[in-house]
Amino acid sequence: MKSNKFITEDFLLHNQQAKDLYNNYAKEQPIIDYHNHLSPKEIAEDRQFDNITQVWIAGDHYKWRAMRTMGVDEKYITGDATDKEKFMAWAKTVPHTLRNPLFHWTHLELQRYFGIDELLNEASAERIYDAVNEKLKQPEYSCRGLLKKMGVETLCTTEDPVDSLKYHQQLAKSDFEIKVSTAFRPDKAVLIDAPTFNAYIDQLTDVAETPIETYKDLQEVLRKRIEFFHENGCRLCDHGLNSISFEDYSEEEIAAIFSKKRNGEEISPLEVEKFKTAILVFLGETYQEFGWVQQFHLGALRNNNKRMLEKLGPDTGWDSIGDYTQAEKISQFLNHLDGKDKLAKTILYNLNPADNAVFASMIGNFNDGSIKGKVQFGSGWWFLDQKQGIIDQLDALSNMGLVSVFIGMLTDSRSFLSFPRHEYFRRVLCNLFGEEMAKGELPDDLEMVGKTIANISYNNAKEYFDF
Repeated sequence: MKSNKFITEDFLLHNQQAKDLYNNYAKEQPIIDYHNHLSPKEIAEDRQFDNITQVWIAGDHYKWRAMRTMGVDEKYITGDATDKEKFMAWAKTVPHTLRNPLFHWTHLELQRYFGIDELLNEASAERIYDAVNEKLKQPEYSCRGLLKKMGVETLCTTEDPVDSLKYHQQLAKSDFEIKVSTAFRPDKAVLIDAPTFNAYIDQLTDVAETPIETYKDLQEVLRKRIEFFHENGCRLCDHGLNSISFEDYSEEEIAAIFSKKRNGEEISPLEVEKFKTAILVFLGETYQEFGWVQQFHLGALRNNNKRMLEKLGPDTGWDSIGDYTQAEKISQFLNHLDGKDKLAKTILYNLNPADNAVFASMIGNFNDGSIKGKVQFGSGWWFLDQKQGIIDQLDALSNMGLVSVFIGMLTDSRSFLSFPRHEYFRRVLCNLFGEEMAKGELPDDLEMVGKTIANISYNNAKEYFDF
């Protein structure tokens, strides 16, 4: 049995200042996870997982990509192999993930949730599988128990406008002490070039019980859905886009473009961009009216492997970083809303590390003194939520903005075992500041620097979202 000795109390903390910052100002802070893809149904029903595969591997395309790279057959990833066989395939893969964040996350999660201080590999797999599964039978390891174990105070799932929010309503009426909110994700109503657009508008028509025959109808239905989400506690939206669109348009043009699409006619690339611009502006103005925070996750190149997309569907591990042009369109979009005094609190997330400076400098253009940290450069996400990605985002924000008002980390995850990523982030954050304190590049003043650490870890998000 090989002990997991590398994840000690001082993991990622390389000097005394870093250790003091983490232990005194970050470690015990509650978690506000303001963006994830957890299932509200599983939280509302307080699901008890049968085994670790169900809670840890199912749906986790980070692990799936690693297994595929090791030549693991799809049967043992998303196929019809048993849950135990899938776990064994993952365990066999883990030793080969050295220097990938999966190696850190895997052992951090096993230790924090289940007290397993052992490296996961082919030899230890059976023992760990059985030990974890025994714990998962206990009530304190249900969905809600796992969240409480990590000190989660608030979490925010992500739902489409057609969602009934019935599980959020159940949670709001329950005695569950963790606040569970939602984010409005209307991308399917924005992406008019998607082959599923018309079918989605039909679905939205059914849910709203209102015919959507014109673009004005679409605006009215989306506004009603925003009102419905707001009544059910929603205070933020989220958009996952390649890039922000911005083209000059008239309302007459957009009405005609929408009509053409609904009639099955071809629309040009320019018409697509005009429509996306118009509907994003409409939504942005509405978010501001309701006092919401708007989030834009930008830069993913999705569904690259068309053969596997047809076989397994989207969000199964075939996405990567895109190299879209971002700066000018973001500027035009934010400037349009700002010029009408309708710019909501905004978080911009960047997926291409080459654009970190672009995003970090862009936010300063629209932080106008009306709200502290009104426009945020969001944390490293997806391919950039690892140690170097976190450091690069923090460095860019520090150099070109004020990292002291940064609202910190989120999981962006589908797994109930992902919350140690907040600890991971906090350790990287404290080490970054601690090393500069030791070098004399920052004052060796624990209380002064610690206040900023506490704010980034928790206080800034608490103030910014006002859940």
